[in-house]
Amino acid sequence: MPNKIILFPFGGNAREALSTIIDINAIKKTWKVIGFVDDDQSNHGKEFAGVKVIGGREFIRKHKDAYVLAVPGNPTSFLNRQRIVEELNVGQKRLATIIHPSAVISKEAKIGFNTLIMPNVVVSCSTEVGNHCVILPNTTISHDCKIGDYCSFGSNVSVAGYCQIDVSCYIGTGASLRDRLRIGARTQIGMGANVVNNIPSNVIAYGNPAKVIRKIS
Repeated sequence: MPNKIILFPFGGNAREALSTIIDINAIKKTWKVIGFVDDDQSNHGKEFAGVKVIGGREFIRKHKDAYVLAVPGNPTSFLNRQRIVEELNVGQKRLATIIHPSAVISKEAKIGFNTLIMPNVVVSCSTEVGNHCVILPNTTISHDCKIGDYCSFGSNVSVAGYCQIDVSCYIGTGASLRDRLRIGARTQIGMGANVVNNIPSNVIAYGNPAKVIRKIS
């Protein structure tokens, strides 16, 4: 019998998660999507791919037998992701991990819970991806990397081997990271950035080569 699942919130990440689930179910019926839940009442009743926004987070408590995938956040709000997810008060055992069938995940890689991995992503050997992460399509994370919790990756990101990306980072679409780099916690790397040096915590960096533009207060 398929596992029930609720998607939170009704944003781009959750809608892409539904598309991923549809592709998973086309191979093997694994998930039964109960619906989206969203704190914004103006989204209640909306629909995507035949699945409705059934209401607010009270439905997570109502459907205690359902898994939850909580994937809020975008480039302007990524630092709020941890707070939003924690406020849902969902235990680890109920948090799902969704991986698209086309993703290539090494048997030696480790993927955390409440993590969404989209089409054509590659996670290579001995790499660890933390909990509550989102990795958009066509991104490659090479061998021996360590990705902290609550990190988000845009599409077409390339991370070379032995990189460490600390918690709550946002790596923008098309960014490239040289091997053996460290990106500090709560840092945003801009779209198309070419990162060749370590980047500290709590900053925004972009360009070629990537440079710190400003601190994040």
